Amino acid sequence: MGLALALLGIALAVALSGMGSSIGIGYVGQASAGAMTEKPENFGRFLILTALPGTQGIYGFVAAFFLMMKIGLVGGAPVDLTLPQGWTLFLAALPIAILGLISAIHQGKVCAAGVGLTVKKPEESMKAVVLAVFVEFYAVLGLLVTIFIVIGIKI
Repeated sequence: MGLALALLGIALAVALSGMGSSIGIGYVGQASAGAMTEKPENFGRFLILTALPGTQGIYGFVAAFFLMMKIGLVGGAPVDLTLPQGWTLFLAALPIAILGLISAIHQGKVCAAGVGLTVKKPEESMKAVVLAVFVEFYAVLGLLVTIFIVIGIKI
């Protein structure tokens, strides 16, 4: 049962952060596609803004990798986890799972607004990137907390 809980945490880290990235990229991708009808020469600027919400999905994958290494799924045989160990690993996955989901969605909205800025003032597009990075910061914190907890768990 402990291993099942740990695997559920791993799945949530990947699935929720990936869902958030997909939704966030969807918002900014729609805005970018519309903006390119007016300013196709800004494709590179739109591409940067479109890619930003995708990083949370990567963070979820990194967290899952740390968790899988901890329980022996990478490079070994899975350890037999007690129920408390399984719960601990499950809970360790939640910071990146939840923050990845929420921050990617909101970052997509910020980036979509940045596309509008870029259409009107292309030279200001990096300001839109900076604003989006503020949202990204919380996903990074979620990843770090997940990693620190995983490292601290004794198996």
